[in-house]
Amino acid sequence: MSRENVRVRRTRTLLRQALVELIEEHGFERLTVGQITERAMVSRAAFYRNYRDKYQLVEQIFDEAMAELLGTMTDSPDTPVLDRWTAFFEHIDHYHRLYGALLGSKGSTWFARRMHATLAGMTSQHLPQQPGDLVPTLLGGMFLQAITWWLGNGRQVPAREMATRTAGFALALITEAGKEPPGGAAGP
Repeated sequence: MSRENVRVRRTRTLLRQALVELIEEHGFERLTVGQITERAMVSRAAFYRNYRDKYQLVEQIFDEAMAELLGTMTDSPDTPVLDRWTAFFEHIDHYHRLYGALLGSKGSTWFARRMHATLAGMTSQHLPQQPGDLVPTLLGGMFLQAITWWLGNGRQVPAREMATRTAGFALALITEAGKEPPGGAAGP
């Protein structure tokens, strides 16, 4: 590996660590690039060589974490859904400081919306597509709240149990959504 690649990786690692620490201390919304670079002990120029702003830093961290997660979760018919969902909660557990900081009380509403959209998109891939379907949005919100609750309560429930509980809630929602509404399909 070239010296430049090591330097870039080190800079990114320091910036990410500083980001999480500062969110925990001051909150995401009030956080500045200057504070991040000062805590990471890197120059502003180094920051801007890698990221446009603090949002892109968070976005890249999230995208890389999700790519890593999706790389470990196979959609093979041989892999039970519960195992894939357990892998998801194990991923959240592994990055608990990052997700806890971003989704906690000092976190980012922007990030929470982004994660909700990602979770809704992930669930919609496994459901029959219907125009304007509310189910993926509801499931994304439910999963986001489950993650936030789990992180906020110190991850006391094992990942497998969280996967089992949320899968049960998801199945109940999907089952209920598949029923015909009272008064017939046309409604009032």
